[in-house]
Amino acid sequence: MAKNVSEFVWERLHEWGLKRVFGYPGDGVGGLDVALERAKDFMKYVQVRHEEMAAFMASAHAKFTGEVGLCYATSGPGAIHLLNGLYDAKMDHVPVVALVGQQARSSIGAHYQQEVDLQSLFKDVAADFVAMAIVPTQVRQLIDRAVRIASTRRTVTCVILPNDLQEMTYEDPPMAHGSTHTGVGYAGPALLPEEQYLRKAADVLNAGKKVAMLVGAGALGATDEVLAVAGKLQAGIAKALLGKAAVPDDLPFVTGSIGLLGTKPSWDLMKECDTFFMVGSSFPYSEFLPKPGDARGVQIDIDGTRLSLRYPMEVNLVGDCATTLRALLPMLKQKEQDGWRKGIEKNVASWWKTLEERAMQSADPINPQRIFWELSPRLPDNCIMTGDSGSVANWYARDIKMRRGMKGSLSGSLASLGAATPYALSAKMAFPERTVIGFIGDGAMQMNGLNVMITVSKYWKEWSSPRFIIMVLNNQDLNQVTWEERIQIGSGKTESTQSIPDFAYHTYAELLGLKGIMVKDPERIGAAWDEALAADRPVVLNIYADPNVPPLPPHITLKDAKNFMTMIPSEPELGSVLKNTAKEVAASLLPGGRD
Repeated sequence: MAKNVSEFVWERLHEWGLKRVFGYPGDGVGGLDVALERAKDFMKYVQVRHEEMAAFMASAHAKFTGEVGLCYATSGPGAIHLLNGLYDAKMDHVPVVALVGQQARSSIGAHYQQEVDLQSLFKDVAADFVAMAIVPTQVRQLIDRAVRIASTRRTVTCVILPNDLQEMTYEDPPMAHGSTHTGVGYAGPALLPEEQYLRKAADVLNAGKKVAMLVGAGALGATDEVLAVAGKLQAGIAKALLGKAAVPDDLPFVTGSIGLLGTKPSWDLMKECDTFFMVGSSFPYSEFLPKPGDARGVQIDIDGTRLSLRYPMEVNLVGDCATTLRALLPMLKQKEQDGWRKGIEKNVASWWKTLEERAMQSADPINPQRIFWELSPRLPDNCIMTGDSGSVANWYARDIKMRRGMKGSLSGSLASLGAATPYALSAKMAFPERTVIGFIGDGAMQMNGLNVMITVSKYWKEWSSPRFIIMVLNNQDLNQVTWEERIQIGSGKTESTQSIPDFAYHTYAELLGLKGIMVKDPERIGAAWDEALAADRPVVLNIYADPNVPPLPPHITLKDAKNFMTMIPSEPELGSVLKNTAKEVAASLLPGGRD
């Protein structure tokens, strides 16, 4: 029996090695829906509650597995809903293919119901490849091109399939002029710079006396190589947030995250180095990097367009990070351990003590840092963590000690609110045997986290391990923006925009057949984490936290201090803000000064 176009689409994607699709049905993809049911033995379908979550899950799937993520949506509103999650993938440079439906070909241009100019709509997010199928013989090359381009260029691609075409009989393209015959098969990242450029890089790195490394998401598969190079160069290693899992935090020369969410050792590392080695990162905030001219620079990136983008590098290497570092390593001279490395390790050890002092300061009712600090030593081996945008990202970045074998990610360049729960679910679908923990603020939980928990309730009994925890930081405040108002604008909290309602997240979990835990006592935090980690079903951990504990930056500028003072007359929660800030600053300056 001849197959139709929709059946061919799922079979062809499976030939490419794609095994899971995130989506939501509709009449614009009716043919795909029916064919997907028939394809369930080889294409696993995750039915989301909203198409934006499908795109976020596809993005997370690509980040956590290294595979191409796949999502689909119906025409019109369904396709529009995909965009935010697709931009997350595009801006963090991970491969995702989106399939979207369209109205029947004969109605296009007639202002038909749900008719949207999808090629124009997707031309930015899927700039490298977006095309609409017109005839069945075209579908093979569109699917092949979409997967190959997404994989090769690490970006988003889109194929538009009109609903009448989906149910037509599939035909291979004819052997005729005007036809093209494509095939499957990945090339794989094996880029290696020419030897002359490697030697130039080695000359710069060998000449340096104080080498600082910054690693990002591009180095996630190059842990051994990064550590070997750092050992030869006696370098300190700072991490961009998407590269938090690239090297473990329990090494004494790893300074942790960089930037507004970063650490003081990372700030000092960048400001005091004479040689800057950037590996697999496009970290955006140049003010946290060395001052141009103060350090010689070398950079590795698989995408040449991102070289010398944040810092004027002396040597630029286009290549896969692991492959390039392996080739570079024999050219590097072993540096002696000296005051530079010892100073880094001393700063790192002192910083961890500072973080503990800050975390254990009292607050009303709970210091948010303590939630993360108490979890960190309890983290199971090989667990996967996801973070949301907002103040939770500060504490995830600083207080979680990432060990080798763990994974972690969030919405990086887009910094979209509400990504933690779809990311967590996607991670659990890909690695059902591993513990997955998502950190999310109450604003993001109300935005779409509650939605995703319904999807969790639909699928969790299929998992080989039920360990799945969403920790909600409940402070009834859109906290990150509140602190940005205070420090970046010099204004007090605007309650009409920042305050949000309380909600019984733990009770909601129970309504879904999951486990809910509520914590208001700081002495209960450790026990609550233990209970959640031992649960026989997914958990929503609702922890009430003080919104006025400041996420202190690693370096306080004169402008920051001035804005803080300017904010005082208009701050409605001034007493709490001043009290908590004083405690946190004192804990930084006077270790052991815990109240």
